[in-house]
Amino acid sequence: MGSTKDKAEGTVDRAKGKVKEATGRATGDRDTEAEGKVDQLKGSGKKAVGHTKDAARNLKEGVKGAVDR
Repeated sequence: MGSTKDKAEGTVDRAKGKVKEATGRATGDRDTEAEGKVDQLKGSGKKAVGHTKDAARNLKEGVKGAVDR
């Protein structure tokens, strides 16, 4: 999976989680509220993976550029 896809999926998961959490809080459904928090954490993790992939690619390109000089 590419870094852009990871970051996009993470953003979607976080948004869904926020909606679930708010719905659970509004209805008094603690399970739904908790699921929303978990979805937000999962989304944050996916976004972090995407950022890590970007950093690794940039590092690889930087090292390759230094070696080629």
